[in-house]
Amino acid sequence: MATKIQKIMESNPNTGFMFGDWLTRQGLDAKGQHAYMKSGWLNRISKGVYVLNGTAPKLLHAISAYNNQLSKRCIVGAYTALELRGYSHYLSLGKPQAYLFTGRTNKLPSWILSHDWDMTVKYMTTSFLGDDLLGVETMTFEGDILLVSSPERAFLECLHLPEAASSLLDLYYIMESMTTLRPRLVQSLLETCSSQKVKRLFVYMAEKAGHPWFKALKFDNVQLGLARYMVVPTGKYIAKYNMIIPKDLAEYE
Repeated sequence: MATKIQKIMESNPNTGFMFGDWLTRQGLDAKGQHAYMKSGWLNRISKGVYVLNGTAPKLLHAISAYNNQLSKRCIVGAYTALELRGYSHYLSLGKPQAYLFTGRTNKLPSWILSHDWDMTVKYMTTSFLGDDLLGVETMTFEGDILLVSSPERAFLECLHLPEAASSLLDLYYIMESMTTLRPRLVQSLLETCSSQKVKRLFVYMAEKAGHPWFKALKFDNVQLGLARYMVVPTGKYIAKYNMIIPKDLAEYE
């Protein structure tokens, strides 16, 4: 019984999660998968999703397998991407959170959203930065390959979160530390971004922080919009960007 699954693991040493379709392509058909499950070699997480017996399932490993075995594109982004990249100003309280993004036509299966993982799933479907993975990079995490937002993209994703308005000062603390962003990538992301709120907040914060890379940006092709935007119901009006932001952010020096 062990021979076939051992050969698969030897060829894919970092694979803890195994999808049925992928196992079939490795030479282990549905009948064989069922036999390995009945014999105790594999544990089933959901229909057609397995882990080796004795393996503690971790969310980011599942996302890696989901992408790489099924040719999907789930992005680890926002705060989680910033933490993976060493921006530790944001510290999760309690159970770590995993901010995951997909396009609207590539939604995560329900078992990923409902399983009791080592991290809390925070999931959004969005295309506000386009559909071509601009600013998304591969990263090795505990032997697995993930799609992770660059710092430039991750910060924009943080601003796009539904709860962003309540944590803008905390986000600005992170912006202050982002001294090495790549202006060409920032430029491309701003030109692609469809959210005027996100663009205005990003540009405001970057200008306020006074980073050298901000001076390299060109705004001729960045549409910030003309209508007044109320980021919060009450706060301070910033005339240059025609928006109302939290008073603590506006007055922070």
